[in-house]
Amino acid sequence: MQNAIVETNFSFPKQKDVYKGKVRDVYNIDNQYLVMVVSDRISAFDVVLPKGIPFKGQVLNQIAEKFLDATADIVPNWKIASPDPMVTVGHFCEPFKVEMVIRGYLTGHAWREYKAGKRELCGNPLPDGMVENQKFDEPIITPTTKADVGHDEDISRDEILKSGLVREEDYIQLEKYTKELFKRGSEMAAEKGLILVDTKYEFGKKDGKIFLIDEIHTPDSSRYFYADGYEERLRKGESQRQLSKEFVRQWLIENGFQGKDGQQVPEMTDEYIAQVSDRYIELFEKITGESFQKAKAENIAARIDKNVTAYLESVLK
Repeated sequence: MQNAIVETNFSFPKQKDVYKGKVRDVYNIDNQYLVMVVSDRISAFDVVLPKGIPFKGQVLNQIAEKFLDATADIVPNWKIASPDPMVTVGHFCEPFKVEMVIRGYLTGHAWREYKAGKRELCGNPLPDGMVENQKFDEPIITPTTKADVGHDEDISRDEILKSGLVREEDYIQLEKYTKELFKRGSEMAAEKGLILVDTKYEFGKKDGKIFLIDEIHTPDSSRYFYADGYEERLRKGESQRQLSKEFVRQWLIENGFQGKDGQQVPEMTDEYIAQVSDRYIELFEKITGESFQKAKAENIAARIDKNVTAYLESVLK
């Protein structure tokens, strides 16, 4: 089995602290830069699974890098450089305490809620008679809270403003950026024969200015369908061919795990891990139109340490 990095413990120049998320480890460099190391960890139902997926971190980092560059004319973003295939270095921003989720189709979490009888999602009314994977007349924004631990929770625009999580003038701008980013991502996906189904964006502020932060349009933050055959499969009530992390969630569900108390994560065999790795690489190649170049997978931590330290030493004065 190929190597995968599931834990990092770096000590970079002028490092102040580190935040370890479900997948990303973010190192604060002198309150000036952030070093985001995208690990090979994989999470589902807000649970980090016990084994890593080779090349997943590289896939996510490099897809995000491409889409950050491709959308910089819409909204400024945090990225400055990518000194390693699994690392982005960017501006230190204060994150907003909500994630902006936008959905063009009734699928995944939205479908599960709809199927359970809900006809409103985060303040968006949902008409009766819809079917799984059906396209909305217009994309809907369904924000979530950002949980440090446990589950993110759905929240409406009214609840966000009433609770003071985001100021109204900022929230209006976040919605505008979210819609424009989703439109650009959808257009770029269509060029590659894909449908951008839903995605999430995170934003932060630096010097009073809003920045797009974290990842964008990756298989961890987004869901893609193949455009070819979408209408026929919808008409027949068949599952859509998709490139996203949803196949991992479905595998877990089929094996009796949805992140609930008392449930055990099913065994992740080497064969299954290899399949997941291949799916991530497939998405990279499909969405970028480029061949994926696997980085050297020996001594990954040492490679990252060397590359990031060299970069920081060149920019820190």
